[in-house]
This record gives sequence, C-alpha cells and structure tokens, in this order.
Amino acid sequence: MDYKQLAHQILSLGGGKNNISRLTHCATRLRMEFNDRAKVDAQAIEKLPGVIGVVESGGQFQIVVGNQVQQTYRTLMSEIGTLNAQPASGNTAAKKSGIFSQIISVISTTFTPVIPAITGAGMIKALLAILKLCGLISASSTTYQLLDTIADAAFFFLPVLLAYGAAIKFACSPILAMTIAGALLHPNLAQMLAKGGDITFIGIDVRLADYAGSVLPIIFTVWLMSWVERFAEKVSPSMLVFFIKPMIVLLVTAPLALVVVGPFGILLNDLVAAGAAVINGKASWLIPMLMGGLQPFLVITGTAWAMTPIATAQLTRQGFETINGPGMLASNIAQGAATLCVALKTKNKDLKQLASSAGFTALLGITEPSLYGVTLKLKRPLIAAMIGGGCAGIYAGLSGVVRYAFVSPGLAALPAFIGDNPMNIVHALITCAIAIVVTFALTWFLGFDDPQPEGGDDLSPSDGSPSAIATPVTNTDTPAAHPQKSETLRSPLSGRIVPLSSVPDDVFSLGLLGQGVAIIPDRGVLLSPVAGEVVTFLPSKHAVGIKSDEGAEILIHIGIDTVNLAGQYFTSSLQVGDRVSPGDELVSFDLAAIIAAGYDPITPVLVVNSEEYRAVEALADGQIATGADLLALNSQHGETTA
Repeated sequence: MDYKQLAHQILSLGGGKNNISRLTHCATRLRMEFNDRAKVDAQAIEKLPGVIGVVESGGQFQIVVGNQVQQTYRTLMSEIGTLNAQPASGNTAAKKSGIFSQIISVISTTFTPVIPAITGAGMIKALLAILKLCGLISASSTTYQLLDTIADAAFFFLPVLLAYGAAIKFACSPILAMTIAGALLHPNLAQMLAKGGDITFIGIDVRLADYAGSVLPIIFTVWLMSWVERFAEKVSPSMLVFFIKPMIVLLVTAPLALVVVGPFGILLNDLVAAGAAVINGKASWLIPMLMGGLQPFLVITGTAWAMTPIATAQLTRQGFETINGPGMLASNIAQGAATLCVALKTKNKDLKQLASSAGFTALLGITEPSLYGVTLKLKRPLIAAMIGGGCAGIYAGLSGVVRYAFVSPGLAALPAFIGDNPMNIVHALITCAIAIVVTFALTWFLGFDDPQPEGGDDLSPSDGSPSAIATPVTNTDTPAAHPQKSETLRSPLSGRIVPLSSVPDDVFSLGLLGQGVAIIPDRGVLLSPVAGEVVTFLPSKHAVGIKSDEGAEILIHIGIDTVNLAGQYFTSSLQVGDRVSPGDELVSFDLAAIIAAGYDPITPVLVVNSEEYRAVEALADGQIATGADLLALNSQHGETTA
C-alpha cells in the first residue's frame, strides 16, 4: 500500500491539515476530530483504496484501515508535520461541535454504564409480571415485595448511577459526583419534604423536590461540579490538595445542587414530560409512529438516545413509558422482517447467511447487524422497514401500548409489556404482527438489487461502502487463489464464547476486519493463541496483533473503546517484534476496574487475513478455558459454524 498517497488523500478529503484538531489511533482505526466537519467528504474517504470503512461514534471520525493503522498514522503525521497529536485519554476535552451533537454525546456517555442495571431491573419487573399473571406469586407476598424492591433500586438510585457516567463524560471525580447524588436522595431531605414548611440555606429559600429516578438534575449538577473541581484543584495548596479539593467540591456543588441546579432540572424535566403527555393525549399515535418509522435514521445519525431521559423519567414516576418502547418494538420487528425477507429472496449464498442471522437477531431486539449489514446497503428493504415500523407504531399508539420495563424491545423482551392492563401484551403482539406482515410484503414487492455471488454486481464498488456481505466467514475464492494451509488457534482467554455479531461495535460485528469469535473474559490474563511474532502492540496495551508461523494474522482487541483508558488497568512488557509461543502471557488487565470504568470487556479474536482460508471454524461454544482449541483455519474444506 502507498501510505504516503493514502495520507495525502485523507488530508485532502478531510479539509486539509489545518482542519484536523486531533489525531490518534487504536489497533484498527484512525480517530480524528475536525475544526469544521462540513469540510470532510466522508463518502470519498470511504472509497479510498486501503480504507475498510468510516464510522462516526463517540464524537470522533474513525477511519478503519485494519492492521496497517500504525503505518498509516505515522505517514499521516509526517504529512501534517506540526500537529500535536495527543494520546487517547478519557480526560481530553470534548470536541467542539453543534449543541445538539454535544447533548446527544452527553446523554449517550451518561446512560451507557447504567444500561446493565436498568435493563436487569427491567427484566426482573417483567419476570414478576409473568409470575403474577400465571398465579405463581402474589403481589402481597414478601417474596414479591423484596424482588420488586430489588428491581426498583436501579430506578430509585438512578441519579447515583447517572452521576458515574456523567463524571466520565465531564472528566471529573466519579466518587464525588456519586456522593452529591447521594445527598439529593438522602432520607433527611425526604423527611423535611414530608413535614413541609419553609426551608432555607443561609437565608435562601430552598425548593426541595423528590429526586428519586430523576435524570436532568444530576447531569446538570455533575457538569457544574466539573468546573468547581478544576477550580478547587487550582486554588488548593499542593501539600493539602488531597483534603482541600474534595471539601471545596462538596461544600460548593452540593448546596448549589439543592438550591439552584436541582430545582431547575426538575422543572425542565417536568416541562419536557408534560409536553410529551400533551402530545400523547392529543395524538397518541404520533410519537410511536415517528419512533417506529424513524428509529433506523436515529440509529444511523447517533441520535437514538435523545428521548431516553424522558422515557426513563416516565418509567420511574408512573411505572410505564410511551416514548421509546412502543415505537422501538414496531421498528425492531420491522427490521427483522425486512432482513428475513431478504434472506428468503436472495440468490446470494453469503447474503442469505448474513441476513438469516441478522434478521433473527433484529427480531430479538438488536438491529445494528441487520441495519448496517443488510437493509442500509440494499436501501429498498430499509424503506420497507421504515414504512412497516411506522404503520405498526400507529396501531401501538392508538391502542395505548406501553412498556413497563427498560429493555431493548423485541420478541425476547415481550414480557416487559405485561402489566396492570392485561390487553397491553395483546396489543403489543398485534403491533409485532403488523410490523412483520406489512414490512415483509413491502420488501418482497419492492425487491432489491441482489448482489452477484461471484464478484459481479457487488454492492461495495458502486458506493464505496463496506460490502453488505462483509460478515460471511466462508471464502468463495478458488483454492488456487491462496496456498493450501491449515492451523488451529488456542483460546487466549478464559470466559464465554459469543458470536462476533454480539460485539457492540459495527467494525467488529459486521466482520469488516476479519472473521472469528468474541470472548467475554472472566479473568484478566491474555495468552498467546499461536507461535509467531508480535506485529502490532499499542502503548494503550489493549490490542495485540500476531502473525503466526503458519501465516495467520491474528488481532485480539481487549474490550470496546478501551483505547480511551490510555493503558490504565493494563500491564505488559510486550514489544513489536517479540517472538511468542502458545500460552505465553501477553497482557494482564484489571477486569473489574475496566468494567467499573464503564467499558465493555468483550474481546474480539479475529483472523484478519481470513479471506486466505476456505473456512474459519469455531471449535467450541459456551464456556472455554485458556489454551483450549478455539478456531480452526482451513483452506481445504468445510463451512464455518462461527
């Protein structure tokens, strides 16, 4: 590859070197931020030879170039010359962008670490609904009440949970942020609120409110705290900063939260909720129709989180929500129906395999593989899914469908629609049926440009985007195209094997970097799966590339977006060029700390040059021990089961 030419083209299409405000890289992609995003031609960059794809996520413009990222980065830096590229860090200042983009970024970063808690609590609520409906448990029993308390805890203490994510976003102390959130929820405030009467703080009237389950007050408070903390660090004597800084932060921020910020956040929260209630009262079909039809657009543009605070507030205050759940149920089911129709109709074997897997995943509530891998590439199925989702959303709104728990709507989460109204689940099922029938019929009628199985009318050359059939693991080249070889890879981790489609990053889940599996580790030790040479190892220590003696190019990426940790929680003395043998320790990492910092530890294990093999076959599923056989690479025979 001509890296100098690629760097020159990226600079030209990115608005010139003066338009680049920040440039870093991780194991597979360049991460760029721009002074003026409007000057960047993303589609043209995606078409460049050597570029696998372009992803905009987390406020960054990411150019996926695979294993050659370090050479590309160095060449790009030599072209730029004077740019001071800072190392990736979770403490860097947020990129300057439009106010709406910044709001979405704040909501996304704040809610992401909280999702497991509120999803788990939501599923407990759904389980209780099923048990109660079947007469297996009584709402008056202490067992029910204890389980209900466990489920309610995530929502009651939601400000504490959100304080952690907000502190990560605003680069301040999570512990101090959570402490201030605890002050907003302290039982003494509830007692003062119950007694009534005038409440003042140094002569200023205080309007106490119930902050349990609130969203906006704590986000505003932590933003304010980030400024107070920087001020406190600046004015505190270096010898006493350990004591003085946290005292100033708590002494200034907590009273301001109680007197000013909290009441303002509650007022704004109530105004937004009241507006949604008015819309729902006047046109109950409108919000579910818009969500059902436009949800794919929201996912693509990164604005799918916009309505989450309102939906969460509804759940915590009234026990159900009408903002996200009904429309998302219609949209997710429609995506699955469109994708399965493609699987049934296509003559392309690889597309059929991809669409079948992604379609069933979408029906269960996870639509990204379906959206990015199939419908968005084929276009007309996406249009059919949006129409079908909108039609089903109209019915959901008119029939008053509500969601009783915070889960990703799909067939697997239908218990979240079981509640006090016994007809709610019936209407939810009818919503699913409408989405399936309308979308499937439209997809079949509208059709799509079926890609040729043997390099004919492919999708990728026409628009420069990654192929719609990027995820197949079976290589259809003739045996003569590549040398005949085979190899077995051992598991580098102990944990649970999951398919690549489960990885919450499209670059991995769609197979853009190669085929393989992912492992959810249960121990923080990474061992070499082969004998070979280390060809990629970053200062952040979160990703290792090895070229085996047999020719396999392997990439192991510990966690998602863990490059932002800048090496924190990772320990290794590994260097590029080192020889490794199977079972050699490559990296040790603090698994608990990485999870506590809000990062998903799921680890893709990829064969980057998988196109050189006839099959990349998983040799195990479920739990696997370190060193056990994981993947078989063979150019001679077989289809993959990975």
